[in-house]
Amino acid sequence: MIEISESAVQRIKEMIAGEETPDMFLRLGVNPGGCSGFSYSMGLDDQEGEGDIYQDIKGIKVVVDKESVRYLNGLEIDFQESGMSGGFTINNPNAIASCGCGQSFRMRNEEGRPEVCD
Repeated sequence: MIEISESAVQRIKEMIAGEETPDMFLRLGVNPGGCSGFSYSMGLDDQEGEGDIYQDIKGIKVVVDKESVRYLNGLEIDFQESGMSGGFTINNPNAIASCGCGQSFRMRNEEGRPEVCD
């Protein structure tokens, strides 16, 4: 369902290790909005929701809410360092267009809720 590169796995494990709560996991989701109609949500969480879908990826518990699964199937997450900065990148094979910031995307059969970019 979702693929995470080795560099992203290492970075996520570092982030989880820095948390005080030992049961943290990676939560991924999709929300209406963003410049292209849908935006990604990605963060650490320790609260499980009804209907959440779980996947163990290279030792990381990844959780996706049931409404977001259809948008994220085949998603690829990477982490790239560039000089003094770095960040996660997302490649979504389901998206037909993405915003220049990489945080927003458009689907073929769903418009979402496009917003003005800042």
